[in-house]
Amino acid sequence: MLADLLERHQHEFHPVLPVDLNAPDVVRLDFTAHNPVVRDADLRDTAAFETLVTELLADQNAHIGVGGYLENRVIYRRSPGLFGDPAVPARSLHLGVDVWLRAGTPVLAPLDATVHSVQDNDNFGDYGPTVILQHTLEDTTFYTLYGHLSRRETALLRPGMAIEKGQTFTEVGPAPENGDWPPHLHFQVIADLQGRSGDFPGVALPEEREQWATLCPDPNLILQSRWL
Repeated sequence: MLADLLERHQHEFHPVLPVDLNAPDVVRLDFTAHNPVVRDADLRDTAAFETLVTELLADQNAHIGVGGYLENRVIYRRSPGLFGDPAVPARSLHLGVDVWLRAGTPVLAPLDATVHSVQDNDNFGDYGPTVILQHTLEDTTFYTLYGHLSRRETALLRPGMAIEKGQTFTEVGPAPENGDWPPHLHFQVIADLQGRSGDFPGVALPEEREQWATLCPDPNLILQSRWL
């Protein structure tokens, strides 16, 4: 399994962001219905959502928020056309880790990589500019996805480009170009893209948790934050 492979190589990964995700000013943010502040907020207003994130951080004397892997979230009701439909079950199980921090923060490759695909998923509440990198460990190919990026920096990338471990290849993007979210990086690990390019589900049905957890193992195997 990919999770076992990543665990064996944990000492080899370069930080994905130039910040210490184990620092005391990093906290875990809860975007489930268990958090009444989030549950009762109007998240369709991006400016109000960003103020909410700022307040959640300030309440814990923090500057960076992390969390989200396999979290059953309520925040996707802000864009029901993407993540739910009254006629079908709603997708709400988050498959990556979000790191909430300022726009313009560099994003770095955790391992040597090739750019698999780049796409601007520009619907409201979507990924916005998105990069998928392809990696190889022990002859096993896997992928890392980066969402909510800077349009200008991401537009410089092309499929097939080589990216060295530790190299900056894009930046965290601002709203509205990042899919119209408060600034953050969506980081996801993917075992098999299933033929997709430039996009991959970051939210799944809660009842399909087991199969998606195998396909998208815990990104903290790479990030290695004590808060996750």
